[in-house]
Amino acid sequence: MKVLLISPNTLTTPYPVYPLGLDYVAGAIAHDHEVIIADINAPGGSDSIGKTIRDYSPDVIGISLRNIDNTDTTDPRGFIGEYREVVETIRAQSGAPLVLGGSGFTLFPAEIMEALGADYGIIGEGERLPLLLKAIEDQQDVSGIPGIIAKGTQKLIPRPWDGSFTRIFDSHNQHVQFYLKNSGMLNLQTKRGCNFRCIYCTYPHIEGKDLRLIPPDEAADTAVQLQEAGAKYLFIADSAFNADYSHSTEVARAFANAGVSIPWGAFFAPTSPPEKYYETMADSGLTHVEFGTESLSDDMLACYKKPFRVDHVFDAHAAAIDAGLHVAHYFLLGGPGETKKSVEQTLSNIAKLDKTVLFFFCGIRIFPYTELYDMAVEEGHISGTQSILEPVFYESKFISSDEIIQRVEAHAKGRPNWVFGAGGEDTAKIVSRLYSRGHSGPLWEYLIR
Repeated sequence: MKVLLISPNTLTTPYPVYPLGLDYVAGAIAHDHEVIIADINAPGGSDSIGKTIRDYSPDVIGISLRNIDNTDTTDPRGFIGEYREVVETIRAQSGAPLVLGGSGFTLFPAEIMEALGADYGIIGEGERLPLLLKAIEDQQDVSGIPGIIAKGTQKLIPRPWDGSFTRIFDSHNQHVQFYLKNSGMLNLQTKRGCNFRCIYCTYPHIEGKDLRLIPPDEAADTAVQLQEAGAKYLFIADSAFNADYSHSTEVARAFANAGVSIPWGAFFAPTSPPEKYYETMADSGLTHVEFGTESLSDDMLACYKKPFRVDHVFDAHAAAIDAGLHVAHYFLLGGPGETKKSVEQTLSNIAKLDKTVLFFFCGIRIFPYTELYDMAVEEGHISGTQSILEPVFYESKFISSDEIIQRVEAHAKGRPNWVFGAGGEDTAKIVSRLYSRGHSGPLWEYLIR
């Protein structure tokens, strides 16, 4: 069968993110089917998608929905309307079965199926697509296929994909050039799953609660391939790169042994690292550390069920700075139990973090299949039958999001390294100018004063 896979994600703030998942879906079906990838960010946008459909005449069309909204209370933006426009473009050109998937879809499968009028959906990892394609070819009922839903039906989430996952990256795809031109960044995974238990996080639901490790040499081979394609910077898209210290160390060493010479970055949990861990990372090309810190109040870290406390954050920060790395911390304020005191503890302790950028999200997006969702229902923030496809944010009963924002703004005044959400238009303009001048990577280090 001829399969067209589409990435409809147009969010480019603070920088565009390469649609990594579609490479894996293509890898799952390429042996038995003809497949191409189209990206709405490529030249021509929706018109280009329509032309591709006319020229290719696909038998099946898949759309990967990475995000439902930007989860930012200060600059909210939902994407379902944009996705609906993409579907309308598709339907105007083709009557082929339409299949939805992706991390965003997995959180709201039945609602998005109805909103976009799709024929099928894949809940969880997209490597299940070959099973669906075979059923379509054989004109069989899909109801018995784990993780597959059809129009008008609902299913529970299956266990994570237990087969292999293989990425096919084709540097000649037109959309690759968009990301190389506009940020110089491409991405890769070194593991799937998340073994943390944070109350608000969707990773365990989407990828599973256990880590599935990609062999370090395989990850390094992918990194070299992306480098040879023209990438000037790599971002590792794991939930937390250091969730397994031993494996991440071996990956870093494999990068060095394979000849990866471009800089790279990743998300890290600010747990106390092994001795010289960040020095090893820096020696193999790591330049940017993005810590999912969330709070600098031990009470709030306990409420969030984080695997670290404030002293661990200071340890991790100091180790990364001492290794000569650029460091950013992400904060998620306003969760269960947040008070004026805990906010002030966070803002006071931030003074101990030098040479860093601070990203603040005030108010936590409530997602299904999380402990925060159950708490929000129990506390009456939402009802158990309420749709939260449109963003709904948890707000502490002890302090409002508006008051948190005011307190953060008072501390942030005159400090460009204190950023709300993704930074909005002002930050986007700065980053865009730097890209136009030939810079690559996330570039938030230029905000440090």
